[in-house]
Amino acid sequence: MRKRRAIVVFVVGTIVLILFAGSLPSLLEAPLTEEPRSSIEATSSATEALETLEVKGRAPKTNYARAQFGDGWATVNGCTTRNIILHRDLEDTTVDEACRVVSGVLHDPYSGETIQFSKDDSSKVQIDHVVALSDAWQKGAQNLSKERRTQLANDPLELLAVQGAANQAKSDGDAATWLPKNKAFRCEYIARQIAVKKKYLLWVTAAEKDAMRAVLQGCPTQALPAS
Repeated sequence: MRKRRAIVVFVVGTIVLILFAGSLPSLLEAPLTEEPRSSIEATSSATEALETLEVKGRAPKTNYARAQFGDGWATVNGCTTRNIILHRDLEDTTVDEACRVVSGVLHDPYSGETIQFSKDDSSKVQIDHVVALSDAWQKGAQNLSKERRTQLANDPLELLAVQGAANQAKSDGDAATWLPKNKAFRCEYIARQIAVKKKYLLWVTAAEKDAMRAVLQGCPTQALPAS
């Protein structure tokens, strides 16, 4: 029993170190990529950042597949990105010796509901790509290297633990076609989408930009998240 507790404590400690030392983003950064990048300032205004995004129509969805963004979740120090995000976003988490979050409580930002998470019924809580990967593909990601797309798909800035039903309802929608039911979270949600698109040089459609601007009118000082 003592050995098992020691293992669990070690695993939790590993996750905490990954999250708070910022090692996940740095480990996923491929030093050999030569693509231009845009820095993210936590103090940047989402409204101002929105105006820097290029406005274009959607590119064809041709050749899109989840595999274009890497083979599933990345693993860092034995922990998958999925479990790292679950541990970050859930409260009262229990983690097993395989670095899997087996239980916890989610205060869902999309619905505003509180959800009891269990690994045995993981469909209730899913990890959402805030900018849907299909949407990203049609708005610039197909021009990135596969290494950079893999970074995008595993970047904590791009990921949130959310209610499974809300994630399914969103599907690959952008801000023009889907917003969280929880209106109190919409400003943060839009700011996070803008931050991701700015960081990975993705564009927005005219309708998407209009929808983002409409949300931000209610929170003109909303800052961009840095992670």
